[in-house]
Amino acid sequence: MIRVFIVGAGLLLAAASGVVHAQAVPAPTETAPAPPASPAPAAPRAWSSMSPQQQQLLHNYQGQWDSLPAERQQALARGSQRWLSMTPEQKSSAQQRFTQWRAMPPEQRQVLRQRWQQFKSLPPEQQQRVRESFNRFRQMPPARRMELRRQWRQMSPEQRRRSLQRPPPPPRRSPR
Repeated sequence: MIRVFIVGAGLLLAAASGVVHAQAVPAPTETAPAPPASPAPAAPRAWSSMSPQQQQLLHNYQGQWDSLPAERQQALARGSQRWLSMTPEQKSSAQQRFTQWRAMPPEQRQVLRQRWQQFKSLPPEQQQRVRESFNRFRQMPPARRMELRRQWRQMSPEQRRRSLQRPPPPPRRSPR
């Protein structure tokens, strides 16, 4: 249970920041088996097809836009549209998460990318359970979250495994 909170926190932090990028895949060699069929490649996005507000947000990319991979163009266009639809509070929160992401060592970012891929490979019902657990964890007082993290670090791998197999406890009521 605690692991779900911690892993979920890392996954959702990375996801919510909107900066999780796909890993580069090395070019296949002649002896390598053919990769599984993938969705059709993204179509290039014309700079002029974006709104003036999107172009303003992405002005640093204008000179190199046509040389960017189509997937990157699409991701930037989607991200700019998402940014434009955010409230000021959401923008502030996203900026904080991005700052946290940029401050992380590359190894930690790689771990979060891997956890994100693990999360995305879960069935939708299990993804929903992770999200719910993460939300419960976020609503806990900071001292309780720290205590749960401490307990998790002190558990043996077997204790962690057993704790993940138990159903989650009912939410604690805060004293009034």
